[in-house]
Amino acid sequence: MTIEHADSGVSRRRFLQAGLGASAGLVLACHLPAKSRPSAEAPDGPPLAPNAFVTITPDDQVVVTCKHIEFGQGPLTGLATLVAEELDADWSQVRGELAPADPSKYAHTWAPIQFTGGSTAMANSFLQMRQAGATARALLVQAAANRWQVPTTKIETAKGVVREIGGEGRSARFGELVGDAAKLTPPEEVPLKDPKDFRLIGTKLAKLDTAAKTDGSAVYTIDIDRPGMLTTLVAHPPRFGAKVRSVDDTKARAVPGVEDVQVLPEGVAVYARGFWAAKQGRERLEIEWDESGTEQRDSARVIAEYRELAKRPGLPAGARGDTKQALGRSKQVLEAEYVFPFLAHAPMEPLDCVIEKQGERYVIWAGSQSPSRDLGALADELGVPVESIDIQVQFAGGSFGRRSQHKSQFAREAAHALQAIDARAPVKLLWTREDDIQGGFYRPIYVHRMRGGIDANGDITAWQQVIVGQSVQKGSANAARFVKDGVDLTSVEGVSNLSYGIPNLDVSLHSPDVGVPVLWWRSVGHTHTAYSAESFIDELLAAGGRDPVEGRLALLGEHPRHAEVLRKAAEMADWGRTLAPGRARGVAVHESFGSVVAQVVEVRADDDGSPKVEHVWCAVDCGLAVNPDIVRQQMEGGVGYGLGAALLDEITLSKGKVDQSNFHDYRPIRIDDMPQVDVHIVPSANAPSGVGEPGVPPVAPAVSNAWAVLTGERFRRMPFRNPSA
Repeated sequence: MTIEHADSGVSRRRFLQAGLGASAGLVLACHLPAKSRPSAEAPDGPPLAPNAFVTITPDDQVVVTCKHIEFGQGPLTGLATLVAEELDADWSQVRGELAPADPSKYAHTWAPIQFTGGSTAMANSFLQMRQAGATARALLVQAAANRWQVPTTKIETAKGVVREIGGEGRSARFGELVGDAAKLTPPEEVPLKDPKDFRLIGTKLAKLDTAAKTDGSAVYTIDIDRPGMLTTLVAHPPRFGAKVRSVDDTKARAVPGVEDVQVLPEGVAVYARGFWAAKQGRERLEIEWDESGTEQRDSARVIAEYRELAKRPGLPAGARGDTKQALGRSKQVLEAEYVFPFLAHAPMEPLDCVIEKQGERYVIWAGSQSPSRDLGALADELGVPVESIDIQVQFAGGSFGRRSQHKSQFAREAAHALQAIDARAPVKLLWTREDDIQGGFYRPIYVHRMRGGIDANGDITAWQQVIVGQSVQKGSANAARFVKDGVDLTSVEGVSNLSYGIPNLDVSLHSPDVGVPVLWWRSVGHTHTAYSAESFIDELLAAGGRDPVEGRLALLGEHPRHAEVLRKAAEMADWGRTLAPGRARGVAVHESFGSVVAQVVEVRADDDGSPKVEHVWCAVDCGLAVNPDIVRQQMEGGVGYGLGAALLDEITLSKGKVDQSNFHDYRPIRIDDMPQVDVHIVPSANAPSGVGEPGVPPVAPAVSNAWAVLTGERFRRMPFRNPSA
């Protein structure tokens, strides 16, 4: 299938292109589906493709198919590293490609669907990809043994070459053996390397996609251009859930380049020869909306109602000891309330999709984070079996959860847009940044109400926490797994099993319904639970006269990983050192997605009196770091993303309408906001755990804790700079 690119005009991409010119002997039997789709064509003959993930061509290229979407978090390189390690490939011969939508081959090993999320890509694929590489290696070794008439025990591999041990010392490149190897039956079981023999895993390999993303040759959905394609923008309702009552499209159709206007379930679609005409046409639509039953409260009103709700216990979400009695016996009881706003994902590349009918089949190009869900939604809307749909997964310019929607609403909108014009032309459905920021889905508003008890010795004896916020799982296909007895486990993760050894704990949850679509945001529940827990523990320790680091360590006796990263971050920062006047430090430690991260931050007051973060020292235990450089990048990126939310970001509603619209009023942090970040990765022999999200949660409470030291004031509401009422 040919993907054609726009040749007219000088796009930014064209400009860039022009200008830049376990243990040894361990036997595993992971599911390795057979490869059935065409692979990279080789000039000298058929390639070796023993499974869905590995293709070796006669010209020595090793092509690794990545079943997880690549939106900057590094799985394309990480999964290729796992294959190359067990294959004994030379890194220079390794290439990566994104898998199309096909759950029969590319399903997550933890669930029978193809998706990327929860920082699980590496943990999910660690054994599967290694086995894929080991299987290919076994075939090459057997092919060499057959050719040279020696036992396989007399064969070794290294850097893309198969060699005879002793004897005549014969050797062959991988490519020279693929023809013979392709005729063999892949073994059912293969041994994997002892970690002590790892040559690539654990090293700082350059990311496979960096060059293409740097010179502009990497293809994102927005780059796709099909013959006869119409660019489509949809006018969405100003309030969530409103419907089109009437539309006058006369002025829109008069715009040169506008080809059609159609009413969809989501709004009114303008079809045009190019983005600008579609945008101009959309602006000239005259639409009357039916807003009956829509959400029309201000976000401030929602928060006020949540505050009242938080005064009562919610559904039990975590308990130990007798908190009520312990609070009654405490020498001192501290109370605090923390408020968290709606947050948008705001990926750099807003939602987009190209959809085309080819004969009886439908082809979709999209940065799909949940291909399985999207396949089902498209089949449902188009009225065809999933086998008639081909989703070609593209690079995506960020997501943070935005491209994985419970009911694949965006994919459904694309199907509606194509159907509305009887599929007479390919459709590129684009959301502008304004559409994205104003069109949901959001990290919900949360209010946390805390009470903590301290005894005469300054020890923390009780912890009570009531959380109020919309459920991101309720009513979804995930509800059976993540909603138990009415409690959305993702709303309370990080505090329902608080790591600190406080003898009496009571955590409860209210999940009110609000007419605003919500979704998981990067780090999901940890975005607010880490803040409330790490801020409040700091307050309690201070009230008890304890040092923030030593006090935490004293409560982490049953959590050595937490203690180790905390000690390391403190050591990196030289905790306790006298600082320059006007500076202070704060600390936070939190576990999410199987990894533990501690961060120490140093702040000062900026010229406008708001916090200026100068330095972050970050220690992470993420199990085995397959690529330490990518782990470091993810920690740095997580710090930046978390700082944006802490300092600047907030979605507010005025009478149900979103106030913000673009990066001028929903601003990601800029380069002058970014602190120096030093990262230490704790050596570990454990299997890899998440890195894409765990860097986010600790930074906001660490900043708040530092600010409290500096000024004596604690931030009860996010964002820190100019929060709304």
